[in-house]
Parts: sequence; C-alpha cells; structure tokens
Amino acid sequence: MSVRLPKLIATSVVRGSQQGESHGGVFTIDFEIQDGAQHVDWNTDAIDWEGRGADRGLRGITFDGDDIYIAASDELFVYDRDFNMLRSYKNRYLKHCHEICRVENRIFLTSTGFDSLLAFNLESRKFDWGFQLQKPYNDWSGFAFDPQSESGPRPVNDLHINMVYMDTTGIYVSGLRTNALLHINDRMEVSAVCNLPGGTHNARPWKGGVIFNDTASDCVRYVGRDGAEKAYQIHSYDEADIVFAGVDDSKVARQAFGRGLCPIDDRFIAAGSSPSTITLYDTEMNQKVGFVNLSMDIRNAIHGLEVWPFDDD
Repeated sequence: MSVRLPKLIATSVVRGSQQGESHGGVFTIDFEIQDGAQHVDWNTDAIDWEGRGADRGLRGITFDGDDIYIAASDELFVYDRDFNMLRSYKNRYLKHCHEICRVENRIFLTSTGFDSLLAFNLESRKFDWGFQLQKPYNDWSGFAFDPQSESGPRPVNDLHINMVYMDTTGIYVSGLRTNALLHINDRMEVSAVCNLPGGTHNARPWKGGVIFNDTASDCVRYVGRDGAEKAYQIHSYDEADIVFAGVDDSKVARQAFGRGLCPIDDRFIAAGSSPSTITLYDTEMNQKVGFVNLSMDIRNAIHGLEVWPFDDD
C-alpha cells in the first residue's frame, strides 16, 4: 500500500533584511510533487526596526474552520484559504510572538517579549487570558493576568519562550532558556516535565515522549518515556551553494538552524531549517523521505509549520 505524502503550510522569517525588502512569507509545500508555492510576501512599513531580526517575518500558524490564523511579532492575522487577509488583532502584551496553537475556542500564543502566554477568544475576538512564567529561587511558578488591563506584567525576555502546545493534560511551554519542557495544570501550577538542551525550539509531547528541534546540535530529536532516543540530522548544503553566507556576524543566520516542527501522524514528522527548507522524516524506517527548498538565501529561515487541513482537489 502506498503512503500519500502530506501537504504543509509554512511561514518564514528573513534576518537582516532592509526596509523595502521581503521579510518572509507564507508557503504551501506538497511532498507528493516535492514542490512549494509562495502565497504571501511579507513586506510592511509597520515593522519595528529595533533589534536584530526580532520583528521580521511571520510566525506560528493555526486554523479555525476556513480561517487561517498567522502570528507576526505583535499581531495576529486572519486569512481565508485563498490567503486573502480578513482582519487582525493586537494586544499590548503581545510582543515577539513565536508559536501558537488552537484548542477549542481559544488560540494560545507565546509572547516572548513578556515571558508570557496569551489566549485569544475566537468567540469574543478578544485576548482574554494571560500568564507570565517566572522562576524565583530556582522554582517554576507564574501568575495569570488580564490582557485587557493596563496593570499587567512588565516586558521581560529572560526565558525566550518560543513554543506552546496544549492537550487534555494541560499546557506545555518551552523556550531557548527554559532548559526544560514545562507543564501548566488547571490550577496554574508550573512544573518541569523533562530537561531540554539550551537553544531548543518546538518542544512538545509526542508518542509518550518529547520531540523537539535540538537547534544547537543541528538535529531533530525524540526522547521516549523510557529514555530511548532517536536523532535526525537537519538537511545541509554545500557552502558554495548558499546565498549571503556569512552575512550575519551574530552567527544566528546559519544553515541547518532547526526551527519549525510538525508531526504528521505517529510515523512521519516534518521539520524546518535554514536556508528555508522543509524535510520529511519517517520515524519507523529512521530515514529522510525527502526535502523541499524554498530559498537558498541563508537569511531566510522556516518558522511556523503545520499540516495543510484543506482538500484542494
């Protein structure tokens, strides 16, 4: 029996781009034909130009019916399935957003610039819950706040929260400097599920363990509850084929920088990297199925990655 390969949607960010240039975009990737198509070219004068790359590009992706929700740094955009922009929402506590996820009638967003999570209510179309993570005296904790209030938390980016995932067991969150996958229960108690390497992206529970982009080690890693581990090397290219190689003296814009991760089912996973590449892995056969490259510009990196939920036939 042949396996039908997935169609995905991805966002990208572009580090070091200038005003008037593209800062990334939205793409669909069809692994059946090993090709990608760009649908949105993100170029806006409303970008905050303070800091290296912080506000460039589009980020997390989720869906509600026929609506596609895509986060930018400080705004949540809504597109239809033909990628016409319908509306957008902002909040004073949404800053440097990374990943987002939808659960029932809410979208949860990481607000990296506040070490916080926010929830957007799809019925009221308002941000109606916030939670700031803290680690005083080396113990994890946090507090809920009203994102409609002016008396919420101060801006802080100690943890660089970049991932949120939620299921029936609670909320899971991680970041570059959490060094752990964290769990928030229904009493708003925070605990560490497991340790993670520094610099991790996209950590979340999967198949009884945890899967994540071990970005510093240039691999996608799965660790089971029993400690069994699998690692999949991120796709890389001949340096001579890279465009703008060495342009970023911070060494952040480098090839094989892993970010963006999407389990397709219990067997296949897709992972993003720079220059903008999506690679499909078969975890049963422990092998790479294929990859699709969208740009050889080293500044151009995948950010959000999800399964395309619509039937285009």
